[in-house]
Amino acid sequence: QVQLVESGGGLVQAGGSLKLSCVASGRAFSTYAMGWFRQAPGKDREFVAVISWRTTYYADSVKGRFTISRDNAKNTVALQMNSLEPEDTAVYYCAADRTSYGSSAWRDYDYWGQGTQVTVSS
Repeated sequence: QVQLVESGGGLVQAGGSLKLSCVASGRAFSTYAMGWFRQAPGKDREFVAVISWRTTYYADSVKGRFTISRDNAKNTVALQMNSLEPEDTAVYYCAADRTSYGSSAWRDYDYWGQGTQVTVSS
């Protein structure tokens, strides 16, 4: 079993930046694909970014503004978010995919964190 704990959410003005972090338990972290998803009120869960040994890619809505990174020695994955927009307001979730392929489909992920709220004011 893998536990994921996110941190770093908060309230920020449009145009500002936040950095989310996710710490994972377990020894197999380096083999997992790690993704970030978000869910706004009344909307479906949405893919944001994924990083694995073979790929890194982003949703078109965040490309050029967000950067995903990982530190396998520390079992962490981060999401640097710049030029934030009110449309980025959501609960952000960290997720782990044991297949390590790297998917944009939330159903492919095996483990999820509890989420952290990001609110961008206009």
